[in-house]
Amino acid sequence: MPAGKPAGIRCIHLTETNLCAIFDHPDRPKVCADFKADDYVCGNSRDEALILITELEQLT
Repeated sequence: MPAGKPAGIRCIHLTETNLCAIFDHPDRPKVCADFKADDYVCGNSRDEALILITELEQLT
């Protein structure tokens, strides 16, 4: 996704089990490699994570 993607849109590199298909590949985007999952971003569930990430995206 060279132009990035909005929060809540599924990454084209996610497998059916929600794992990154290019995790150890050199083509993995820097933004993904640099991402650190924290409670204030990920919450306690996938649904909460989508809400929090969407809010953060709207603020930036």
